[in-house]
Order: sequence, then C-alpha cells, then structure tokens
Amino acid sequence: MDSEAVLSVAAVARRLGVAPATLRTWDRRYDLGPSGHTAGSHRRYTAHDLERLTLMRRLTLEGVPPAEAARVALAAEDVTPQPATPVGGGRVLAMPGGSAATRGLARAAMALDDHACRQIIRTTLDAIGVVATWDQLLRPVLAGVGERWAQTGEGVEVEHLLSEVSASVFRTGAEVANPLNGRPVLLAGAPQELHILPLHVLAAALAERQVASRVLGAQLPARALVDAVTRSGPAAVVLWAQRTASADVSGLASLPGQRPAPAVFAGGPGWDAVELPEGARRLESLGDAVETMVGLVTARRA
Repeated sequence: MDSEAVLSVAAVARRLGVAPATLRTWDRRYDLGPSGHTAGSHRRYTAHDLERLTLMRRLTLEGVPPAEAARVALAAEDVTPQPATPVGGGRVLAMPGGSAATRGLARAAMALDDHACRQIIRTTLDAIGVVATWDQLLRPVLAGVGERWAQTGEGVEVEHLLSEVSASVFRTGAEVANPLNGRPVLLAGAPQELHILPLHVLAAALAERQVASRVLGAQLPARALVDAVTRSGPAAVVLWAQRTASADVSGLASLPGQRPAPAVFAGGPGWDAVELPEGARRLESLGDAVETMVGLVTARRA
C-alpha cells in the first residue's frame, strides 16, 4: 500500500467534521475524491487529498458556494505530485519550494483561469493580509512568469491576465471609510511606466492601516502630477518606475513647493541606479512603503 494512502472515508469525515455522504458527493460532483489505493483496490485518501479537502471545507464554512470552493481547492493542490519541470517547460510553471496556494495560483494563471486566480488571491488576502500576500504569493508567481518569458519568449498573456486579476482584487480592498489622514497619499506611475500593479497593492495595504490613497494610473505626465498635487494637497506622493527607462526624475523635481509640502518618494526597481532630486526618498519594499506612510500620517496627526 502507498505509505500516504492511509485514510478511509470515515476517518476523513471525522477529521473534517462532515458526513461521509458529503465526501462522496464532493467526489462525484467535483472530482475531490481519494487518490490512493490499498492492495485490495480499496481507495484511500492521501495527505494531499486531505489538504485539498480541508481547504474545501474551510471555504464552504466561510460561505463560498461549493462549486467555487472546489475550483479553488483543485487549483491549489495537485492530487498526484508531479516531477520537477524546468521553468518554461510545456504548460507548467515550476514553483520550487512554493506553498500550495502559490503552486495553485501558478497553475490557474497558466490555464488563464481568471476565476480560480481571483479566488486564490482573495482567500490568501483574508488569511494573511496584503503585504504577505504580495511577498509570499504574487511576487513569486509573477517572477516565475517573467523568467519563463525570458527563457522562451512565451507567457506575456499569462502575466497580463494575472496582473489584471490581481489589480481588480486589490482595487476592491482599497476603500477606507474613516481614514487617519485628511490629506491623501498620491500614487502614480512615471510618465513612461505602464506596469503599476504594485501601486494597487500599496493602496490596499495602506487601506488595511486606515490610510487613504489615490491611484492616478500609469504613464502620468509630469504636468498632470503637478496639477494633481496642487489640487489635492497630498500628504505624500509616490512615483513608481518598474524599469530604469521609465525613471524620469522630472516628475519628482517639478512638484510645486506648496505649504505644507508633500513628502516625495520614488518606488520601484527602476530608480535603483538613478540619482534622486533633493528631498526625494527611495522606498525599499512594500513593507517599507506602508510603514513609512503610516508613520508620516501618524506624525502629522499628533
């Protein structure tokens, strides 16, 4: 007998707190059945099966419809472990050392399954929050997609879909009912910058800490940023550049010298080799950005 195939229907039902009939229904309707076998051909649940069913059970208890919960559970964990596949091989995105959620998101993204991607991201957000979801779930998968594209020239559509789905999820979580700050934090992409998903992530992370922000979008002309600062009197401005070619300091240097002046920050790897104008500070990470903005807002309230 497979050393992992040790759990009967009754044993799994007891662990999950459901009736054996429920497990049989999930097997029949959603293909969430046992994958192991004993010598006598009796099917038994493996540890992988139990992980997947535990996720299914938790989602249904949270009010997720069973069919949707099953889609997420199937995307999050394989029944049969697969041999390691190099990044760029076939339709598989290898995530060595990744969690079940990370591997599930990678599979869902490669399948262009926007619904499963959205559910996995939302479930992870609810469990561990914005910063950890970005660092532990999305960044590794996006990096894997980028590496696959670099090696094969394929996968741009995967990156686009995952970025769009992620941005929509984070935008939903960026509303703040009673913000700590009366003056907003402005978040904008540099004039030549198209990739601003991290700004939506930052907006949602700030919202978790009751800090209100406004995302002004990608490729914001320097003049438009000046106008936005003049009209809104923000507490801080973050200009994002993913690529060095997008890191135009004119957007930072041309901000109006109003009183009180906003704090000015450069975010993203595009600024790493760029000398910032006087008064501007580089943000090192999402966590650094969140703590910096919260500290700024808190200090100005005191």
